[in-house]
Amino acid sequence: MKEVKIGILGFGTVGAGVVEGILKNGELMAQRTGIFPKIGKIADLDIKSDRGVKVDKAILTTDALSVINDPEIDVIVELIGGVRIARDFVLRALENGKPVVTANKALLAEAGRELFEASAKSGAGLYFEASVGGGIPVLRALRDGLVGNRIKSMYGILNGTCNYILTRMEREGLDFDAVLADAQKLGYAETPPDLDIDGIDTAHKAVVLASLAYGAPVSMDAFTIEGIRGLSHREIEYAGELGYRIKLLAAIREVNGEIEMRVEPSLVPKKHLLASVHDAYNAVFIEGDVVGSTLYYGRGAGRLPTASAVIGDIMEAAAGKGGCSAWLLNHKVLPVCDAKNISIRCYLRLSLKDQPDVIAQVAHVLGKNKISIASMIQKEQNAGEQVPVVFLTHKALEKNYAVAMEEIEALDVVDGKPVRMAIEDFEG
Repeated sequence: MKEVKIGILGFGTVGAGVVEGILKNGELMAQRTGIFPKIGKIADLDIKSDRGVKVDKAILTTDALSVINDPEIDVIVELIGGVRIARDFVLRALENGKPVVTANKALLAEAGRELFEASAKSGAGLYFEASVGGGIPVLRALRDGLVGNRIKSMYGILNGTCNYILTRMEREGLDFDAVLADAQKLGYAETPPDLDIDGIDTAHKAVVLASLAYGAPVSMDAFTIEGIRGLSHREIEYAGELGYRIKLLAAIREVNGEIEMRVEPSLVPKKHLLASVHDAYNAVFIEGDVVGSTLYYGRGAGRLPTASAVIGDIMEAAAGKGGCSAWLLNHKVLPVCDAKNISIRCYLRLSLKDQPDVIAQVAHVLGKNKISIASMIQKEQNAGEQVPVVFLTHKALEKNYAVAMEEIEALDVVDGKPVRMAIEDFEG
């Protein structure tokens, strides 16, 4: 029986979950793999607070470098979060020839190329299953199960906080601010919640997905990013009447040899599997050229689901499997589609004056900018009031929408800023 000693950097929620999982199921893992995982050292600035798991105090330290440099530690697990300090620790461990397991999506999104190159140079693996989707093994599916496929598209609900907020807004008819405040009280949302509700957390995870699927580190700059901050319940209601649900969606797809990448609130057909992903759950819908459609669903965060993915990576590293850094360096640069040239359908909601020619004026602006109307609904109002009108469009270029929205907002018959969201039809 081979014993592998693990050094953990960060003894917070996930770190404690990893320790709990190994203490609970270490013997089971040894039976299955022939490798017994043993917690060798744990580093954290706070080594006195109760984490709900019992560990020998002798293995606790506030000195992370003493863990990284300990010759008896075989695998380093980085769970401290952030970018700068985590980057330095991970690089040091890789330079020392030690495999590293991390759940740090921000680190991978912002310093991925440097870390992958360091891993490839040293031969020490870099493992990061827990960085996307918590306990959902979607990265392993991309790397192993779908290795014989070209990835045509990926669509992900990757932030449990946003999905929880959108679910409650729809179910209970509540406004965004009220649900956000409640989510913070319940611990679903951070304070401040910016990384979640502004789409940054989703984009970090989408960067990792795209990098793995297409064989090169992807920059955050490649994504157009919009969150759900201030989303009106009115849009959720109108979308529902039209047969859609609104989800904060990461959309990644290959079109004519270029990769399109977006993170934004999108209308998803109610009949699609992703529309049924509720509350704090995550899901990734992947279309391969050989396998067709596959869906990966589960808890996207939390102590034990994330710890499960980390433990899986620890055992893979312990078995001497090399990770996938070389795979992520297949191409220096990906052919990324300019955001202005992405073609999408859209939901447009305008508040218009109650007079006979208003629809014609809006239709003229859309037509002039090569945007075709697929359907329209007008909500009945009392005479003289502003009338909410919803348009669904056929596909048009993003740059054409941008010009049209400015022109429509400038019309005298339009009150307030137009609301525009993508409609995703999942055509592959």
